[in-house]
Amino acid sequence: MTTTATPSKVTYTSANVDWEAFHRQFDEALGGVRGQLGRDHGLYIAGEAVTSAAAPIVATSPIDTGVVLGRFAAATAQHVDRAVTAAKAAQRAWAHTPWRARVATLRAAAGLIRERKFQLAAIMSLEVGKSRLESMGDAEESADLIDYYCQQVEDANGFVRQMANVTPVERNTDVLRPYGVFACIAPFNFPLALSTGMSAAALVAGNAVVYKPAEEAPWTGLKLYEVYRDAGLPAGVFNYLPGVGEVAGEALWRHSGVDGVVFTGSKAVGMHIFQALSRDWVKPCLLEMGGKNAAIVLDSADLDAAAEGVTRSAFGLQNQKCSATSRVYVHQRVAQPFVEKLVERTKALKLGDPTERDVVFGPVINAAAVERFRRAVARARREGTVVLGGQQLSGDPFDHGHFVAPTIAELPLSSSLFREELFVPLLAVGAVSGLEEAIAEVNKVEYGLTAGIFSKKAEEIERFFDEIDAGVCYVNKRTGATTGAWPGAQPFCGWKGSGSTGKGGCGPYYVAQFLREQSRTVIEESR
Repeated sequence: MTTTATPSKVTYTSANVDWEAFHRQFDEALGGVRGQLGRDHGLYIAGEAVTSAAAPIVATSPIDTGVVLGRFAAATAQHVDRAVTAAKAAQRAWAHTPWRARVATLRAAAGLIRERKFQLAAIMSLEVGKSRLESMGDAEESADLIDYYCQQVEDANGFVRQMANVTPVERNTDVLRPYGVFACIAPFNFPLALSTGMSAAALVAGNAVVYKPAEEAPWTGLKLYEVYRDAGLPAGVFNYLPGVGEVAGEALWRHSGVDGVVFTGSKAVGMHIFQALSRDWVKPCLLEMGGKNAAIVLDSADLDAAAEGVTRSAFGLQNQKCSATSRVYVHQRVAQPFVEKLVERTKALKLGDPTERDVVFGPVINAAAVERFRRAVARARREGTVVLGGQQLSGDPFDHGHFVAPTIAELPLSSSLFREELFVPLLAVGAVSGLEEAIAEVNKVEYGLTAGIFSKKAEEIERFFDEIDAGVCYVNKRTGATTGAWPGAQPFCGWKGSGSTGKGGCGPYYVAQFLREQSRTVIEESR
């Protein structure tokens, strides 16, 4: 499905967009997508549709669990073996394809994402409960990620560099070459952007990919496969294997034919992969494993900007972002007015079906998330004060899906809710005596993905940058205290328990991680 582009790019913090045109095109795409509900879909291995005898994944919408989006074949260990074998067979020719041709194919894929972005956004909105703005930002970021990673290859001249000669008769060249086959395992929350970013970097570097989308987002994953196929990616270079994590995912990263893994998801699963992946030798393992992201609000801060930034980051996508603000440390002198402003802004959020215009807060992804929310709220009530929310939402349209209220709790700093990643819309707020105590509290957790500060004092900002344990840092970001990273603007690098390599997606060093170095010395024959 192809639609006319909106006048301006839509990001997670968009501004200059013709919103009437945007909503008109989104509604048109949503109608088309609804006409495709309930179909059966296969796996794709070496360019062929493949069926499975395993029970299918019956994908339903978290907005209305009675809506069956589709039935998706579930991969087994045998399918994984077949896909890895196909990827191995296809990778050699793909690696030998001139890098400019690989770049051209990937740029064509970026173009197709932009052409199909309204359809892709509508699917994501239905499939994972994203608002219109969030889902379109996801699609737009996917295309920009491809272009940015292609630019890295172009800027590095295909990662070929002439080196110094030790003697007059030698010619020395440094080349970065692909590893082979990467397993790409994606999460539900950015079902297109993260799937695209991880896979596109591997592909443009000359690797083949076996891709397992999240169990909750197989439809978006299928659409990514179609984009790569239609862009001209050779059969077998990208294989689509939806399935259950404990079956297909486990078999995939453990397969001896896999040369590396790129994964985004929980720390528990990521560390499980990391610790067991390398047996005979060390394999590349690129992990992004979530966060427990904090915003610091000091007494010099613009409290209106801080309240808006925290609200946006805490409750965008119902706090189901790796980068979401899930805790706030506010100076005790401004704690009361800040919380009042935070509650006021949160109350103003429009809740409901996120496929509808102007709705910004939709459902959590599944029943397990609802139960996790309930347990966290019960703990918050025992340990502190729930100042807003705390309940499962009821009535129309909430009774049909997984809806809970955006929740704010004032808690003692000793509460485990400041340390545990929940991935539900519960924001913990604690009072601190100043910046020193705030930084100490932020750094106590095992994660180190994003962090934000609101302050007007240069010395406080500089100390924040120097001492905070986080890879993505924001100062006075009204449009999102800890969220909104974009390709080429904010590298998305997790420290400590949030990442494995020290170099993140969206950043200038990402593609090189999918390559290994080879030194080539040629001795010229004497003349």
